[in-house]
Amino acid sequence: MTIPNLAETMSVTLAEPFGSFPQTLKDWADKQPDKPALRDEAREVSWAQMVESIERLAARMVETGLERGQSVAILGTSTVEYALVFLAAVRAGGVAAPLTTSASPDQLAGMAKDSGARHLFIDAAKRAELGADFMPDLEHVALEEIDAWMAPEGTEAPAFEPEPRDAFNIIYSSGTTGIPKGIVHSHQMRWRQFGATALSYLASGLEIRSLASTPLYSNTTMVAFLPPLLAGGTVRIMGKFDCARWLDHAARDRTTITMLVPVQYQRLVDHEGLEDHDLSSLALKYCTSAPFPAPLKRQVLDRIPGGLIEIYSMTEGGVVCLLPCHEFPDKLHTVGRPSPGSEMMVLDDEDNPVLPGTPGNLVGRSQTMMSGYKNRPDKTSEAQYVDPQGGVWMRMGDIGRVDEDGFVELVGRAKDMIISGGFNIYPSDLEAELEREEGVVEAAVVGIASKQWGETPVGFVVRAEGAPDCDAILASVNARLGKTQRLSALYPKDEMPRSHIGKLLKSELREEAKERQES
Repeated sequence: MTIPNLAETMSVTLAEPFGSFPQTLKDWADKQPDKPALRDEAREVSWAQMVESIERLAARMVETGLERGQSVAILGTSTVEYALVFLAAVRAGGVAAPLTTSASPDQLAGMAKDSGARHLFIDAAKRAELGADFMPDLEHVALEEIDAWMAPEGTEAPAFEPEPRDAFNIIYSSGTTGIPKGIVHSHQMRWRQFGATALSYLASGLEIRSLASTPLYSNTTMVAFLPPLLAGGTVRIMGKFDCARWLDHAARDRTTITMLVPVQYQRLVDHEGLEDHDLSSLALKYCTSAPFPAPLKRQVLDRIPGGLIEIYSMTEGGVVCLLPCHEFPDKLHTVGRPSPGSEMMVLDDEDNPVLPGTPGNLVGRSQTMMSGYKNRPDKTSEAQYVDPQGGVWMRMGDIGRVDEDGFVELVGRAKDMIISGGFNIYPSDLEAELEREEGVVEAAVVGIASKQWGETPVGFVVRAEGAPDCDAILASVNARLGKTQRLSALYPKDEMPRSHIGKLLKSELREEAKERQES
């Protein structure tokens, strides 16, 4: 069968309003058994091998007690084995529940318990770190040993036909100090989200070779993992991001699609070996999960081939904004416009619509919204806005404004807004002023309690070698700011604290600022 006919055949399935991920993968394996499906540093599996392993793993999960709708916890570095377990959990009728490796032992135990998992697939490094007594009530399976654990060759799992509302996965939120909330995505949500993307890949005629360089426990990574597989492509999985290895893989594999977070793009454009690699095969680069500064977008467009698409949304869902940076070079300060099927409103603190162009709280809705937080109906309600007609929207947690062309510009996180002397101060405005200063590589501003003003802004900067000291930078910036905006202090940082996907952890900066002020 020729590639055009194969693409046409599979496009019919992907165009359906609902379909089965496991069945779609099986159909691809039947049509292209020898094509590579998954790769990592240690191994490569073909489509036939991948689907056979998924069947055998799913069969053993059911044999050892997995029930429909029950979670399968996965903990470790991203590998082919990790990906196989994730997909097998879904095939078995279970729910993939990848756990954040950077979480504390207490958080990991809390997530595993919250997920309701019976099985824990864990790699040797995390097993050694957590000890043999970690979550003893779960059935522990070493990720490195799944080939021996799975059912015998030729075994197929019991039939499973997903219903639209069946849970597909649970993604645990990051950057919290307590037990992270489990964000539940349904089969319908994932099909709507990624089936359309896969269909667009087939329509383009692009040979799909994806490079996934963020962890498989992150919702970010799903963009580089699930749609390429639904489109019958090949996915390379990186256990840990490294510029040199990423460039080697992208050049050698002739990668066409990738997803990176802003800090990874920054490291690539700063890497001295960037120009030494042939990246001409890159067709689409995605970015999401953290603020993507306009100057960095320009650098990426200038120095790395292929289109660049920024995605603005949340793991919980809500509005989905897309910015094809290569098509709108004059809008790089924005996150784009709501995609087809997405809606957004800008509200004040009393949930009333604001005037056009006025900053306010963003709320959004689409067909790709979470089912809710696992076991947390109270938190689910808090995350939602219900309009007068009873429509449910997600509170995006960001303050933004919409320009005359419909592009959305983010001003800051709602929880990060500083109210000083009754005035709203947007940290992004102060950060932009700090980054105008000579020698300031990166800036962050947080608010801390003040007896006089209620809150006061405090800044942190990463400085280049030879840059002015913080006192000089502070004086220069405050001279330009209005009285209500002025920074009360500025502190140096060698490196900003970030989450596993590059999000700036302002909670840590607030604690540091508070400690510095009290000392």
